[in-house]
Amino acid sequence: MSVTPPVALNPTAELPKLEFLFIERWPDPLLDRLGHDPRSRYAEKYWLGVLGPSTTWFLRLCADALDHAPGGVQLELTDVAHQLGLGHRGGRNSPLARSIQRACRFGAARAAGQDTLQVRSRIAPLNRGQIERLTPELQRDHAKDVGERATGAPTEAARARRLALSLIECGDGFGEAERQLDSWQVPAVLAADAVRWAWDRHITAAQTAGYAA
Repeated sequence: MSVTPPVALNPTAELPKLEFLFIERWPDPLLDRLGHDPRSRYAEKYWLGVLGPSTTWFLRLCADALDHAPGGVQLELTDVAHQLGLGHRGGRNSPLARSIQRACRFGAARAAGQDTLQVRSRIAPLNRGQIERLTPELQRDHAKDVGERATGAPTEAARARRLALSLIECGDGFGEAERQLDSWQVPAVLAADAVRWAWDRHITAAQTAGYAA
């Protein structure tokens, strides 16, 4: 993955020749507040079977890249394909291209030009039809998680956020922090909210420190 200024948009470029892709955030006030980070356990547990592993990992890679370059970042597609264990010859039917197209099909990303892709910071909760296609066990877990989100006590949420921030500031990644909170019996939805809050706060502080340096 290389971080360089965006290339000029070339409307005549053919997809088979596309070697770089500039990604930027696709803001959505509602989803940014209520959605789920692609690195979260919700995404891993419920969206993985819908999006597929390669698309899920592509969205996670984009989330990491945009954390470090919030204004947008240019990805070298051959490098991305190598990181994800996929083939990429630049064509529309390459495994990497299909993974990106799948992200667009499910509303997690959208094309913004021949060589620009806008990516959601948060992915939506599953809709009813998607929930009904989960296994019975996952449907029960999903219903429980939704119920916990609706009934979680403010004091529990505040405690979970403090714990999450401590973990993130000690160097845990997004997934590691969620798993640690889970081991401490923090309800899954409270853990997800806490880690998302702590991660955003940590990234904002790092960016502010970088600007001040």
